[in-house]
Amino acid sequence: MTDRRTELAENLARVEERIGAACAAAGRKREDVTLIVVTKTHPASDVRILHGLGVRHVAENRDQDAAPKAAACADLDLTWHFVGQLQTNKVRSVVDYARVVQSVDRVKLVSALSAAAVRAGRELDCLVQVALDAGTDGRGARGGVAPEGVEELAAAVDGAPGLRLGGLMTVAPLTGPYARRQRAAFDRLMEFSSRLRATRPAANMVSAGMSADLEDAVAAGATHVRIGTAVLGVRPRLG
Repeated sequence: MTDRRTELAENLARVEERIGAACAAAGRKREDVTLIVVTKTHPASDVRILHGLGVRHVAENRDQDAAPKAAACADLDLTWHFVGQLQTNKVRSVVDYARVVQSVDRVKLVSALSAAAVRAGRELDCLVQVALDAGTDGRGARGGVAPEGVEELAAAVDGAPGLRLGGLMTVAPLTGPYARRQRAAFDRLMEFSSRLRATRPAANMVSAGMSADLEDAVAAGATHVRIGTAVLGVRPRLG
């Protein structure tokens, strides 16, 4: 455990240096960017170590992994983010532990999240996931809604009891016009965020950037970066 703590502390320090340098290069304050550590496939013991190292935001993308992990760490002051594609039959479970769902991409999901949040007596922050690789069906390869669908979803969240519109999220696409053009993708997301904030100034979260491209995200103006491998190392294979 001591070796693992040392490993995580060193990795976290390197990531903090990268975020700090990216903020300095962009003329931004370090406190303007929130680090979310993506702990998927890693054990609850790692989450506890990270908490001891000062991490307060963690993310998961599979409810079957997240729910028991969150329960095992329920005594810690953590904000859990759900960042994966979310099926409506998992919503009630996710609402029990997550305070932020970053992957809202359809009206049906908004309705399900609202019903579960009201039932649980909770208020949930929701980010609309923007798919910059959306196909003719209006959806991206890794979830998300086409840019032209953002306003409809934002309005749905606005009108849904138990939900609060937090802002936007994207994953740098692997295909389409923004493939391997992370900075351009994140700049585009910021354009959508500016439009959203023009009528909804409180929806100011912009979640973008992962281990390989956090600098591009910070330079574009992201408020939250989602870092997994750079902090936790290569993830174990799922069984």
